[in-house]
Amino acid sequence: MSHTTAEKRARFRALHDEGCFILPNPWDAGSARMMQHLGFEAVASTSSGHAWTRGLADYAVTRDQVLEHLAVLAPAIDIPVNADFETGFSASLEGLAENVALAVATGIAGLSIEDRDVDAVDRLYPVEIAVERMRAARAAIDATGEDVMLVGRTEGLLIGGSVAEAIDRLIALADAGADCLYAPGIGMRGRGTLDDIATLVSAVAPKPVNILVVGSRGLGRDELADVGVRRISIGGALSRVAWGAAVAAAERLRSGDFGGLDDALPGHDLDEIFADRG
Repeated sequence: MSHTTAEKRARFRALHDEGCFILPNPWDAGSARMMQHLGFEAVASTSSGHAWTRGLADYAVTRDQVLEHLAVLAPAIDIPVNADFETGFSASLEGLAENVALAVATGIAGLSIEDRDVDAVDRLYPVEIAVERMRAARAAIDATGEDVMLVGRTEGLLIGGSVAEAIDRLIALADAGADCLYAPGIGMRGRGTLDDIATLVSAVAPKPVNILVVGSRGLGRDELADVGVRRISIGGALSRVAWGAAVAAAERLRSGDFGGLDDALPGHDLDEIFADRG
């Protein structure tokens, strides 16, 4: 069944109202179609996964490459797409607003803006500037008249910041107009606990919180749902799984061992899946 862009956007917002859903991160149209086939209710793009398909490192793609990617991804499936729009691809507020409007035009249902400095992604904008940028993104979405969710995202925990600082930033981004809040790394590898996540959820309530999980050693869905987390994404993890399987099979192939190809999905099955818009 085909759904209009407006219907997908309305569905995406409704998913955040209650419960906890998993938001997988496909890296191209085919993997997005597969996530839809497997029954996921929405997906999110991944900046790293997309970059790797182009033979580039994360944060090396251009604005136009990302817009092209989103313009392929969003109409390829009948479920909502949340866009990883990195830092917004402009240092100026005017440029950021223009880029956000261009992203909305691709048909996405949600869009995240990070607080990394566009010109130096190993550092964050001061909180005052991050807030100004969030307000500019909010105004740009509102000016389109489209119901696209804005995700406020702080990267501080990924570059050595504290949990308390991350929570304070997300509170400020929520006040600046973000619809959903996200601090990649919280609850992972010593960067906070389940209690810290519960504190974050309470601090920005009633706005929903996204949590990143990249493996079985992290917190589980039930634990996160119990403290009020609304959605769980996986970043580039699924892409890395695919790359890992391909590299392992190719290394065996290089030595003359074809056994690594035995676990491949049958081409006939893939053709059937991709022939069905389902």
